[in-house]
Amino acid sequence: MQVITASQVEEVLDMQRCIDLMKTALIALAEGEARQIVRPVLPLSGKNLLGMMPAFHGAGKVAGVKVLTVFPDNYQQGIPSHQGQVLVFETENGRLKAIVDAEAITGIRTAAASAAVTQVLARPDASRLAILGAGLQGRQHLRALRLVRQLQQVTVWDIRPEAASAYAEEMEKETGLPVRACATAAEATREADIICTLTPAVEPILCAADVQPGAHINAVGACAPHARELAADLVAAGRLFVDWKEAAVREAGDYLLALKEGAITEEHILGEVGQVLAGKLPGRLNASDITIFESLGQALQDLMAANYVANVLLGGKRNDSL
Repeated sequence: MQVITASQVEEVLDMQRCIDLMKTALIALAEGEARQIVRPVLPLSGKNLLGMMPAFHGAGKVAGVKVLTVFPDNYQQGIPSHQGQVLVFETENGRLKAIVDAEAITGIRTAAASAAVTQVLARPDASRLAILGAGLQGRQHLRALRLVRQLQQVTVWDIRPEAASAYAEEMEKETGLPVRACATAAEATREADIICTLTPAVEPILCAADVQPGAHINAVGACAPHARELAADLVAAGRLFVDWKEAAVREAGDYLLALKEGAITEEHILGEVGQVLAGKLPGRLNASDITIFESLGQALQDLMAANYVANVLLGGKRNDSL
């Protein structure tokens, strides 16, 4: 058994490799090739949570669980909101194979999943990216999305203007792309082809009037039934896809609150993105569609990413296998 640190994860798990792993994970989940349960969540004080995310992939002979805390207000202290470990077990005799830093895994795989889905749902000519939330995921999403689309400009908004300004300066220097900090979310998204919502918001930060026809949205920040980033009219206007329907109908506040308000019906979820990636479900139908990926983050994604890192460090092999 090996304990794998964040720096080791970041050294081994490059973003392009993780995008490929996330495609495999999302397809396996949609096609029933993996087993997992909706994550048990233990409420702590205030908005804070302790979550457990177990998964099993028979073909890979691996099972595991991510155990983590979620403290949404940690950004105010410069501390990550998600912290924990991924325990990876081989399933031939149940041996604990590795304990892998969950913060690093989550940081990379979340953005990689958005990129994998953007590749099939965004317009091929999409080049203007809006980032709402200038934290770690804001940075990782820009790094991931520039691998799947030829980006020409980036806008960023954060509830803390100083964070948006710092992001713009840092990421423009890193990527060579023009990055502009905006005073409002609406300003950031007004002309965007791809929008990523990456905030701890519990009330909508984006409505239909803020989004142009043809845009694709990766809705990532809201992962509880009482929290949402997207207003009901925007959810109603979009073609909505989820990472795992069983979880979405219990946890996705963007969907559940729009449903409660009568803006949509239960049939508004068109399917899982793994079905689109596998070519078994149509995604975007025309250039004017607004497409929405409701990303909750699933245990199989963590397991595949963590097990890949463990395999490389334990066996020295960099390949696509679990």
